Amino acid sequence: MKIRRAVITAAGRDQYTLPLQRLVDRDGQPKSALAIIVEEAIAAGAEEIAIVVRPGDEAAFRAAAGGTASRLELLPQAEPLGYGDAVQTARTFVGDEPFLHFVGDHLYVCRGQARCAQQLVAVAEAEACAVSAVQATREHLLPLFGTIGGKRIPSNRRLYDVATVVEKPTPTQAEQELIVPGLRAGHYLCFFGIHILPPTVFGHLAELGALGSRQLSAALALLATRERYLAYEVDGSRYNLGPTYGLLAAQLALALSGPDRDEVLTMLVDQLARSS
Repeated sequence: MKIRRAVITAAGRDQYTLPLQRLVDRDGQPKSALAIIVEEAIAAGAEEIAIVVRPGDEAAFRAAAGGTASRLELLPQAEPLGYGDAVQTARTFVGDEPFLHFVGDHLYVCRGQARCAQQLVAVAEAEACAVSAVQATREHLLPLFGTIGGKRIPSNRRLYDVATVVEKPTPTQAEQELIVPGLRAGHYLCFFGIHILPPTVFGHLAELGALGSRQLSAALALLATRERYLAYEVDGSRYNLGPTYGLLAAQLALALSGPDRDEVLTMLVDQLARSS
């Protein structure tokens, strides 16, 4: 399995402006969130990158991509029919190959040398199957994420065999269907915002679309019943840009992970002292 293509979805009603927001990356360079995600894809080996956007937003996204704009193909989603439909928009672009998929309203900060998407690509290429990045997430955040149920693979403490996927489960539903042995109490494995998906996912999306469902999570639940499908607990953290202070949290995480960490910590301490 070789991953050459990446798809970033950024056409959602509450999502499309977030990738255009400006931040300072971990190296101290001002960039849009979109440019940071595109660089993550390139570092993971993506040679061709498509962004699913709202019709009319193409120029804004090209401008936000900066120096990476020449690497992009922009795919307008004709109607706002949901996340699964946004992924389906990239079917012709992807063709018959597995692909790397990012949501456009998250940023990813690794803890080690390998970036989050690089870690996931390495697992997918070694295991030759679909893999979704996950993060152990507290119960009160379940309404924000798709969540998997499954079992840890004994040979790798970060790797899980996926049995089911539920989109934004209630705590009661999660407790009944999504307990993963080995996790801390009150924590579940929620999606990280990065997936490596096989081209067969488009068939699952079309099958569910005919029944009126346009959720990617439902297609991934179907995938888990028909193919080998793994989840990998990435050595890093995801930052959802959408919630209140989401951009602030992402900016702090980027700043504290780079060479200016000490300077940023000093600024934070000074600010805390002034506000106390």
